[in-house]
Amino acid sequence: MHLLRAFALCLTLGLVSEAVAQNVQPGPTLQAVRQRDALLCGASPNAPGFGAPDSRGDWQGIDPDVCRAVAAAVLGDASKVRFFPLTSQARFAALQSGQVDVLPRTVTWTHSRDTAVGLNFTTPVFYDGQGFLVRKSANIRQGTDLAGATICTFAGSTSELNLADWARANRVQYTPLVFEQNDEARIAYDNGRCDAISTDASQLIGLITAMRVPADHTVLRDRISKEPLTPAVRQGDDQWNDIVRWTIFALIEAEELGVTRANAEEMLQSQDPSIRRLLGQAGDHGPMMALDRRWAYNAIRAVGNYGEIFDRHVGRGSPIGLDRGINDLWTRGGLMYSPPIR
Repeated sequence: MHLLRAFALCLTLGLVSEAVAQNVQPGPTLQAVRQRDALLCGASPNAPGFGAPDSRGDWQGIDPDVCRAVAAAVLGDASKVRFFPLTSQARFAALQSGQVDVLPRTVTWTHSRDTAVGLNFTTPVFYDGQGFLVRKSANIRQGTDLAGATICTFAGSTSELNLADWARANRVQYTPLVFEQNDEARIAYDNGRCDAISTDASQLIGLITAMRVPADHTVLRDRISKEPLTPAVRQGDDQWNDIVRWTIFALIEAEELGVTRANAEEMLQSQDPSIRRLLGQAGDHGPMMALDRRWAYNAIRAVGNYGEIFDRHVGRGSPIGLDRGINDLWTRGGLMYSPPIR
């Protein structure tokens, strides 16, 4: 008992971190990623702001940048990512089978997925809720005005189930028109095959930007669900779960500490203890996960901090133009919060 207490005290003081770090060996997923020298990332085929190839075929969005950050943390090179576009129905099997190493593909963290589907969820990268996209000319003010409507939604997603639950609870009769891809639903709606689209509100706002006349459409204020969008990994490899989760935490912590893509190198000279630990100038936090001490520095240099990623893809610096809202830092009234890196 006295030995255990002494060991616990040493851990608290950081006296045994170096010895622990030196003994950490790469787990199966980390070994596989290093052997192939590439991270395999599940991607959305067309979710503006979250994952879609641009005109040059380069993947853009919050989700691809999460993968680039992990690749930079693990391999020291954010370009060493292979993207695999996956439908909602195929994405979980792709992760379970090893086709991809990480799945940040606008995946909602739910109890059944966490316990029965063989997934582990890391930490949310976007807090969302399901809404309705409608035509302004329809004069629809709230979701219940859609009684009798045809509503487009997505197979194999929480959106399909949430819509059915909401309709049952509110005694709203509707006709579902179910698609696998965002683009399929958008085209069907734009061609008048359905009266509304229902999925995560942030994705609906992204879909508006691709409509023939974006100004003709709006997203209702109704939110019928909680959608914490969270990158997933396979169960059974705790080290890999830690690596992906703490890479995301590092991006959030960097924003809180004022570390950016542009000033990360300058910040290596900072005497702030929290910044020094984040950037690998103090402590053995990378080696504790079998990574380089500068794992977080490499991730931040590759994609910027969480605020930079948000602004670039879905925030005021993007065509989508979302406010931070609940996705702001906890210090500004939002939900984004990193446990201490110490």
